[in-house]
Amino acid sequence: MAEAGTRAETRAGVMRPEVATVDNQCYVKLYTWIDDQQWVILGTGHISLTYVEGAQAVFLQVRSESDSSLILESKINPDTHYQKEETLITWFEAGNHGIRIHFQDTASCHEVWKAICQVQGKVPCVEAIHDIVDESEDKECDDLPKTGELLDPSNCQLSKLVQVANLVTLGLTSPMDKGRLAAVFERKDFIKTLLQLFHIFENLEDTEGLYILHEIIKGILFLNKTSLFEILFSDECIMDVVGCLEYDPALAQPKRHREFLTQIAKFREVIPITDCELRQKVHQTYRVQYIHDILLPTASKFEDNVLSRLACFIIFNKLDLVHMFLEKYEYLAEVFAQIRDKTTDDDKRSDLVFFLKEFCAFSQLLRPERKCELITILTELGILPALKIVMGMDDLRIRSVATDILADLVKCTSSIVQRFMMEEAHQSEDGKLFINLIIEQMICDTDPELGGAAHLTELLCALLDPGSVLAKPRKFQINEFLNFFYRHCIHNVIAPLLSTTSEDICEEDNIVGSDKNNKNCLNNYQTAQLLALILELLTFCVQHHTYYIKTYILRKDLLRRVLILMNSKHTFLVLCAVRFMRRMIGLKDELYNFYIIEGKLFKPVVNALLANGTRNNMLNSAIIELFEYIKEENIKSLVAHIVEEFYETLESIEYVQTFKGLKTKYEQEKKKQNQLWKMLYPVPYSKIFRRGVSVLNEKEEMSFEENLEEGKAGMPSSESDFQDHYDKFVETKKAKENEDKVDLPPKTSLGGFEFTSFHSASDASGAGNPNDSSMVDLEDYSDDNEEDKGGETPPPRKKLHLPHKVLRENPQHY
Repeated sequence: MAEAGTRAETRAGVMRPEVATVDNQCYVKLYTWIDDQQWVILGTGHISLTYVEGAQAVFLQVRSESDSSLILESKINPDTHYQKEETLITWFEAGNHGIRIHFQDTASCHEVWKAICQVQGKVPCVEAIHDIVDESEDKECDDLPKTGELLDPSNCQLSKLVQVANLVTLGLTSPMDKGRLAAVFERKDFIKTLLQLFHIFENLEDTEGLYILHEIIKGILFLNKTSLFEILFSDECIMDVVGCLEYDPALAQPKRHREFLTQIAKFREVIPITDCELRQKVHQTYRVQYIHDILLPTASKFEDNVLSRLACFIIFNKLDLVHMFLEKYEYLAEVFAQIRDKTTDDDKRSDLVFFLKEFCAFSQLLRPERKCELITILTELGILPALKIVMGMDDLRIRSVATDILADLVKCTSSIVQRFMMEEAHQSEDGKLFINLIIEQMICDTDPELGGAAHLTELLCALLDPGSVLAKPRKFQINEFLNFFYRHCIHNVIAPLLSTTSEDICEEDNIVGSDKNNKNCLNNYQTAQLLALILELLTFCVQHHTYYIKTYILRKDLLRRVLILMNSKHTFLVLCAVRFMRRMIGLKDELYNFYIIEGKLFKPVVNALLANGTRNNMLNSAIIELFEYIKEENIKSLVAHIVEEFYETLESIEYVQTFKGLKTKYEQEKKKQNQLWKMLYPVPYSKIFRRGVSVLNEKEEMSFEENLEEGKAGMPSSESDFQDHYDKFVETKKAKENEDKVDLPPKTSLGGFEFTSFHSASDASGAGNPNDSSMVDLEDYSDDNEEDKGGETPPPRKKLHLPHKVLRENPQHY
């Protein structure tokens, strides 16, 4: 082995004397890549470069520290890609067999790295890197080659340009060499000299030289240094950089990107920009974004950080633009003034809106606190009145852009938008509220798929969401806004629902309808989609607005109207109706339960379950889950009602045990109540209630019927045991004053629906029924514990009017 070592040393000495200097001098750890998962150590020992006569090649050898056995022998191939990083040298051989050598110190690693590069024929490139770096560090050294001599435009040689390209290619393989190369290219005239050569080669139509310059400029960009970007993207250099990147060797013909940027992509000033710095920043940002998106290759998932600083450069440019426009706020004020100006033509207004959209997109990069400050400034400058005007335009594309901008404002600071909409009710000249305009656009969306309506529904949910409210003053404001919404807007939201489920339509023989073109037909696809969006919004309100929506549902008998939609052939609409009822039941509110029982509102759900048969689909699962929830939560009033009214019908369903479980719950509760009453009340229970109801008179019953007809509550009385249970609940409450009624404003026709566009001071001043004494007032105590659920604090508590005639003289049991 000693003889072989001598031969290797002699041969290596002939080729490169430095190769022999690493023989048996360096202590290393050897690792291998196992199963594409991790590096596993193979052993420790001493590394050497040995020339093998038979193979006519130089091998890397590592011999074990303990017994000098050979644990690595790897041929240095010219095509193998070696990577060096600090004290590591890594490469992969055939079959994805990875090898890594870890040195004790940087100097040893560098010596072996130089020897590998010598064997591969890359020594001139390595030496050139160090020479140029040494020149930049020691300008007084006259014997080192000058950068100007390397790239002299008057005496340029293609071989020297190839040398620079090799420098860049090799430098990209090592973080240390990246830093050295960046230091070289940061020198004042280096990049400018390259770009001067570009003009020379382009005038001479020297394609080979242009291809090399393309690789050099692309390599400089991939050095990922902000200081280099500042030079490359300066006014005097950026178009030449684009020109270099046009000559991609992979393309048959160069792309004309400079022609596109200077002639086709026109810079349109929607407002005159007189500030030169601001104008220059706008041009630079657009062109750099173009280079990043179009001219440079898309990084793979393994190269996410290759151009990370270029992406950051673009982001900081956009932030600079936002700050510059805010400092010169007169530009933004002029934008909003022209949008609001009635004499501005639609094309000009469209350009202004697109400018505003791009500005708001840039502002999304701000920190949250700075973003709130920005929106406050934009509001003071008049962005919301401008958006209201744009939302009323006929151009669907422009309306969509305005919706996006408004959604961004609401997402960031909904309180500012809410305050504007409430103040508008007192200040609007034409009386048309902004929020009602949004609802109108949602209802009247002409898109067959209702994409715009779905976007506006999300916007309304964000406006009405009290969940993000933390500060106490903000809670008071959201309650004020909800009160405003339920007084002036909610009737517009449900107008299509009431129109589609009106009594005239329901009385027709073909309630399901066969005319698909009829907008009021439940089988019309577009109408069904719109109703599904409305139910989504109402379901959201049930979950988050416990007080306001409950009063509206009970007064308008809204659930009965919703359940009519279960006659539609569109399953998605039927599921929306079931989900709405499920959300109400999920609150476990006894007022909701009483309303459902008295109205016999489980009947449409049961009918839908029976009509669905044994098909195992979403509708079947949704309805079964509804009944299963009632059983698991043991909602006693609903359990009793379902068993008494529907058990005989549902008894045959045996593929689930839900209904048998309901029956068991019902019997257990009935047995328990009977035992309890026998123990506590030996006196006949009916005598107690006779004394309570003897004071009722005919006038009180007539008063309730008038209220019932006016509110269309439609809650028929029932002879069930639950009625007796609820009689006791009513009798134990103290009578309070009746609430003042809130009459909805007059309605005007809008499309196929009744839609209220205007408001007046009398909207909330409807007179209550004068026969207050004829009603038993049931105060809703179920909200006491629900205030924190949605961040909603209800206004002074109102009472639900219940008729005296629901009390029975002979209740059977509690």
